[in-house]
Amino acid sequence: MLETTLAGSLPKPIWLAEPERLWAPWKLEGEALAVGKLDATILAIKRQEDAGLDIVGDGEQARVHFVHGFLANVGGIDFELKKSIGIRNDRYKADCPTVVGPIRRKGSVHGAEATAARAHTTRKLKFTLPGPMTLVDTLADEHYGNRADMAFAFAEALNEEAKELEALGVDIIQFDEPAWNVYMSLVPEWGLPALERAKQGLKCVTAVHICYGYGIKANNDWKASLGLEWRQYEDTLPHIAKSSIDQVSLECRNSKVPIELIGLLRGKDVMLGAIDVASDDVETPEEVAATLRAAMAYVDPEHLFPSTNCGMAPMSIEVAYGKLASLAEGAAIVRKELGV
Repeated sequence: MLETTLAGSLPKPIWLAEPERLWAPWKLEGEALAVGKLDATILAIKRQEDAGLDIVGDGEQARVHFVHGFLANVGGIDFELKKSIGIRNDRYKADCPTVVGPIRRKGSVHGAEATAARAHTTRKLKFTLPGPMTLVDTLADEHYGNRADMAFAFAEALNEEAKELEALGVDIIQFDEPAWNVYMSLVPEWGLPALERAKQGLKCVTAVHICYGYGIKANNDWKASLGLEWRQYEDTLPHIAKSSIDQVSLECRNSKVPIELIGLLRGKDVMLGAIDVASDDVETPEEVAATLRAAMAYVDPEHLFPSTNCGMAPMSIEVAYGKLASLAEGAAIVRKELGV
């Protein structure tokens, strides 16, 4: 009960990438980079264990970006043909690769780091992948001409990758869909059906992570414009509650999401963000415990998984793992109160 975990990314070692920088380029090349990625993955696993997490992840140590890390071994994409497109409903512009042919997975994308992670922990292992809608929202299209069609094409590639990860011993596969907080009306139309296709046939636990975005000014400015309450989840959670997705990852710590909205997921597992990833202030265990107590008014404790709001890649290693230790200690406080 109250098994602790993280949303996704963690800081990379200083020898692998520039510290405290979002999307930092690699410091290594060739074979040294390949080995360095696996060493960093194993190190991240061990640091999570030391912090006390119950469910550990690869920390996305082998990826510069959560979307482009997956696209690295996907065919049909021209990375040299860049187009400026509006991301997250024109929240910001970015020069993005272009889809020029049928999407296909050319081979294993994350098998090496999943294998390394599984070999070095006996704890439950989680692995993250970008969701179909978020992938579509991060690419220019010169082939499909229809966002839903492209999403289902990505769903098939994601499904292949997810099945491989499951076969390698991954216990939980999480699909990251920040776009679901932007295109709410499209989630039931094709966003959720595409995700259902991505998880088709999986026997492991599946999760979806939905957040408001971090790390760049455009996201911060957008959140500042949302008013006193962030109610986007109100549109999407009822649809997710009816889906076959097992877990939902939401941000709660220092956000303006009304805590009662998580009650819309009654019956689902909730990965509750009890750690603020936009602040370097390390939460106290009691602050974590207070967030969990508030959530238990709407989610039964056996369905509650204390987590982070989002990824922690741009943080210092000391701050990030200090926060994870507080997360574990805060959960322990509440477990003791519950007598478990």
